[in-house]
Amino acid sequence: MAAGPSAWMRAARRAMARLPSLRMTRTPDAPALPVRDPWPGDPVRGAALLKGELEVGGVTARLRPGSFIDASENALPRAVAHGFTWLRDLRALGTDAARVRARALVTDWIASGAADPLAQRPDVAGARIAAWLGHYDFFAASADDGFRQKLMARLVSDARSLAAALPAEELDARALTAVKGLIAASVALPEHAAFLTRAMRVLPQEIARQILPDGSHCERSPAQLLAALQDLTEIRALLQAAQAPPPALLPNAIERMAPALRALRHGDGGLALFNGSKEETPALIELVLTQAGRAGRAPGTLGDDGFQRLQAGRSVLIADCGVPAPPKLDRLAHAGTLSFELSIGRERLIVNCGAAPAAGPEWREATRATAAHSTLVIADTNSSELRDHGLGRRPEKVEAHRQEANGAHWLEASHDGWKRSFGAIHRRRLYMSETGEDIRGEDAIEAASPMPYTIRFHLHPAVNASLQQDGEAVLLRLPSGGGWRLRADGVRMSLDESVYLGGPEPRRAEQVVLTGFADAPQQVKWAITKVG
Repeated sequence: MAAGPSAWMRAARRAMARLPSLRMTRTPDAPALPVRDPWPGDPVRGAALLKGELEVGGVTARLRPGSFIDASENALPRAVAHGFTWLRDLRALGTDAARVRARALVTDWIASGAADPLAQRPDVAGARIAAWLGHYDFFAASADDGFRQKLMARLVSDARSLAAALPAEELDARALTAVKGLIAASVALPEHAAFLTRAMRVLPQEIARQILPDGSHCERSPAQLLAALQDLTEIRALLQAAQAPPPALLPNAIERMAPALRALRHGDGGLALFNGSKEETPALIELVLTQAGRAGRAPGTLGDDGFQRLQAGRSVLIADCGVPAPPKLDRLAHAGTLSFELSIGRERLIVNCGAAPAAGPEWREATRATAAHSTLVIADTNSSELRDHGLGRRPEKVEAHRQEANGAHWLEASHDGWKRSFGAIHRRRLYMSETGEDIRGEDAIEAASPMPYTIRFHLHPAVNASLQQDGEAVLLRLPSGGGWRLRADGVRMSLDESVYLGGPEPRRAEQVVLTGFADAPQQVKWAITKVG
C-alpha cells in the first residue's frame, strides 16, 4: 500500500535535512546554554557499563567496539543503547574511568552506531540529543577539540533530521521524547530558531492527544504515564531556560498527571504492574512528582482510562476496569482486563506478573497473557487477542460502578472480551471494609452453557504461602510477619509456580489457582482477610 501524503512529506523533509546546509553556518564549539539532565543514575549499572554491559528490563546487552551494539539484539535494548539515557549511570559512578568510557562510547557511536536505522527513529534521536546535552559537562567539556567538534557537528545534524521528522509517526509517549530532544537542541543551539518553532508547533497537539482529561496517559500504562510526565517536566524546564513561553496546555497537563500517577502507586511507592509496567524506583517516582509540583491525595477513580483504586487502613487495591488502549496505542497492552493488585502497607501481596519488554517474543507473550494477571481466565483463552505490536480481538464494553460508605468500598465491573469467542461475559465484584482487613470478591460468568475457567491470584515473591489441610484456604504470610487468609468455596484450590517480573530481575513466585467445576454454578465467592 502506498504511503500517505504526510508520510511522503516527512520523508522528503528528512532527505532535505541530510543535505549540506547552503548557509555558511559554523558548527558551534560548545552548547550556548547549559542543559541539565535532572534524573538520578545508578552507579551499579554504571560499573557494568565499564565492562560493556547495558542492562535493559532484566536483559543484558553488550556494547562492542567497532559495531557499538549488535544489530541482532532486540529492538528495545538497541533503542536504549542508541538513546544514551544510560549516560546518567556513568555520571552517577562519577569516576575518571566513567568519563573516559562515556567519550569512547560516543566516539564509537558516531563512527559506527549511527548506521543503525533504529538510531534515527525520532524518539531515539530525541533521547540521544537530550542525553548528550544533559551530560555535556560530565563527558565532553574537558575533552579535546577534535572530540567536541565531532560531537557538536553530529548534534546539529541529528537535530536537523529530527526537526524534519516531526510530527513523529509514533502516536504514543515516544513522540514526547522526540519533541523534548528538539527543544533541548533549541536551547543549546539558539542560532537554529527553526528547531523551537517546529517543536512548539507539535507539542500542543501531542499533549492534547496523549494526556486524557483525568491526567492518565492514552496507552493506559503506569510506566508510560511516568515517562510522559518526566518528559513534560523536562520540557517545561527547558522552555524556562530558553525564556520561551510554554503552551497553555503544558502546565495544566502536568498538574493533572501528577495525581493520576499517585493513583497508580502501591504502598511501597512503586508502580502497579499493568500494561508493560515494572515497579520502577520509588525515589525516581517521588522526584518526578516533586518536579511536577503537585501534592495531594491520589484519586480513587481514573474515569478516562478506567483504573480504580480502593484504599482503606493500610490496604491499597488497584484494578484495571477500562477498555484496552485503541489500535496504534496498544503496543504495550496486556490481556489483563479486570485484574487487580493488592498491597498491605509497604508490602505487596497480590500482583500481576509484570512485563518483559526486552526479552524474547515467548516471554513477552507469556507476560501479556490473561493467565499472567490476577483475574479469571475462560478456557485458557486470553480476554484480548495478543499480536506482536498490539491487540486484535479485545473487550469492547467494560463497565464499572463504584460505591463508598463509612470508609468501605464496593466495586462492580464487567467486560465482554470473550463474547465473540464463547458468548460469555465476565463480572467481578470487589469489596473492601473500612479497616482494609476484609477484602471479598465474586467472579461470575454469564454464558449460555458452562465454561471451563480458572481464577488466579499471583503472589509477590516475598509472600510465603501454605495450602491448609481442608484445601479450601491458603495462609499468606508477609515478610513483616502479618498473616492473611485467602478462602474460596465450590472450587478446587491449588498452589502453583509463578514468576515475578516487576522488579529489576526475574524472581520465582507462587500463585493461588481456583479451578471451577464444569457442573457447578459459574460463580465463585472468595475472601482475603487478615489473620489475628
